[in-house]
Amino acid sequence: MSDDDAKVPLPDLENSGEVQTIDNAASLAPDDSVARGAADLEALFDVPVKVSAVLGRARMDVGELLRLGPGAVLELDRKVGEAIDIYVNNRLVARGEVVLVEEKLGVTMTEIIKSEQN
Repeated sequence: MSDDDAKVPLPDLENSGEVQTIDNAASLAPDDSVARGAADLEALFDVPVKVSAVLGRARMDVGELLRLGPGAVLELDRKVGEAIDIYVNNRLVARGEVVLVEEKLGVTMTEIIKSEQN
């Protein structure tokens, strides 16, 4: 497979915030380019990604780590109630807070981090 075969055209999401006015009811019909763009992305829906929610970090010597046992308390670099970091494939994408959902821990995203790639 060549590099040209692997390239898939993606819709321009950077300029999606433009405001458009509607002059008549005929312009309410679905835009083919938008529908086509969503259909093009459908192939990505099943791509697995690694999602990590980081509560905090700690630095310690190996000896200290080996002395930890059941019930040990590990002090992290965050305070109670402080936002946690949410990573997708080791890239910071959001911040959020820990929630309890039907006796399971979950994460609610409170802030999306915009990537500064050019």
